[in-house]
Amino acid sequence: MKNKHVGSQFDDFLKEEGILEEAQAGAIKRVLAYQIQQIMKEKNFTKKSMTERMHMKSRTQLDRLLDPQNVSVTLLTLEKAANALGKRLKVQFI
Repeated sequence: MKNKHVGSQFDDFLKEEGILEEAQAGAIKRVLAYQIQQIMKEKNFTKKSMTERMHMKSRTQLDRLLDPQNVSVTLLTLEKAANALGKRLKVQFI
């Protein structure tokens, strides 16, 4: 029996399984969380200082932002993080 996925793109497989968007969102969130953590490390920002810089009420909110598995993040939160890190947020369709 011929394997119908041989020679196909992985994105095609994910789309067929109905999980393409979920997989892409998860990958993007992992990258963003990693980037934020690396910049915090470079600037010697603690979670407490980052929370204060972002004007957040609790560190739990920051923990959700830094959690690579939690894809529920708003553009406003990302913008606050960028500003707190002295960076700009750029979102675009490609």
